[in-house]
Order: sequence, then structure tokens, then C-alpha cells
Amino acid sequence: MPPNWASRWVTHWRFGRTAVGCAVKDLAEIDCLSSVPVRRFTWRTGQWHRPGLEYLVSTDRHHGFESFEEELLLLAGGFSGSLVEALSQPFCLQFQTIHGSVKHTPNFLLLTEGIPLLIDVRPANRIAPEDEIKFAASAEVALAAGWNYAVVTGWYDHAVTVIDSFSAGRRKMTDPLRVQEQLLRAAADGPQPFGDLVERCSIPAVARAHAMHLLWYRRLGLELTGPLMDASMVRLSPTRRAAVGGW
Repeated sequence: MPPNWASRWVTHWRFGRTAVGCAVKDLAEIDCLSSVPVRRFTWRTGQWHRPGLEYLVSTDRHHGFESFEEELLLLAGGFSGSLVEALSQPFCLQFQTIHGSVKHTPNFLLLTEGIPLLIDVRPANRIAPEDEIKFAASAEVALAAGWNYAVVTGWYDHAVTVIDSFSAGRRKMTDPLRVQEQLLRAAADGPQPFGDLVERCSIPAVARAHAMHLLWYRRLGLELTGPLMDASMVRLSPTRRAAVGGW
């Protein structure tokens, strides 16, 4: 890296209608939570990308995305259990290369209970050489700011199905039949197939919906190396095991 690059590279943020420039070395002074996307999300006839708004339980609000892959990234972030805030199009990075000035806007800055995560989402077959330069620059910025950085290039097919299935059960649910208590008590006996677990409840069909809800909130754990099936092994999450044992 060139000398004093962190002073020469600039990030551009937006706070309401106000644009603010901040050198990379001063990123710790930025109030990320007060910022808004630096680029607006647009919808028009004939556009090639698929923008939209995704609701996250973790933040209790909608977040913008510009493709199906980005929507999945938001859902995966919500499922992680540690997401505090998701910032779409958080800032525009302006940096220098041997070819001149270059600008790049990372897709997301995920603020978590641990280390923040800066993310670019781009299908592997659409990454051009100039994109690799932008991603490398973003990685350096993340390192200087104390963040992690990742480029999401694709998803396993079963991961897409599982995340989408779990997301259907993420909203609050009433439980007058106390099916969730039945599921947790049954799961306390040890790992068992998903189909067997729900069959141990008073109303298996209802238990399936509540099991998805408990899986989303990590009160139950699931083997995720393959698609969700009745044979998929489910267990009580470590944080719930002690509580159930004390009932």
C-alpha cells in the first residue's frame, strides 16, 4: 500500500440530505447508525437487476437490496442471531490506483454483537478484473477500520431453500396450545430427526410451524449440511439445554 493511504483514501457517507467525506483513518469517528444509503434504490420498467425491501426481525424495519443474492444475504444475516443493524450501500469509497481515481460502493455493512462485517455481493461469473481491485481496496479499508470483509459469490442450493423456509417462521407467533414447550421438552432428550420431533407433539402439523420458528431463533439447532427434511437431525440449542433441565 502507498504511504499515508489511509489519509488519502476517502469514504463518502450520507446523513439525511447531507453528504460527509471521511478519510479511512478516521472511520472510527463516523456514527454509522445515523447514516442513510449513499445510493438510492430505484425501480423502473426494463431494469436488469431485482431491487426490493426486506424486513428483518433483528432491526424491526425494512432494508434495501438490489438483487436476489443480496436479499438472501440480508436473510442470512438475520438468521445469524447476532445482527444488530444492517446498512445497505453504507458508503462510497474513493481511492487511487495507477490508472487514476476509482469509486466503489460496498453492498452492506452488517453491525453485529461482535466485529462489524463489510460485504460485497457479486456472482462469481460476473466478477471482472476491475471488480477484484475494488474488492481488494474494500478489504484494506475494513482491515484499517477493525472490520471483517467478505465477498459473497454464490450460495449452496440447499442453503437458499433452508434460509427461505426458516424466514417464513421468523415473525412473532402466539402459542395457546403450548406447542413450543412440547418441542423443547422433546428436544431435551437429545438429537433426533425433525419428523420424529414434531410427531411427539400433540398436533404435529402445528408443531412443524412452531419448530421452524424455534429454529430461526436458534432455540433449536439443525444440521445444515443438506436440505431440510424429516430425517434432518435437530437438537436443543446449548443456551436452552440448561433452562429445560431446570423445568
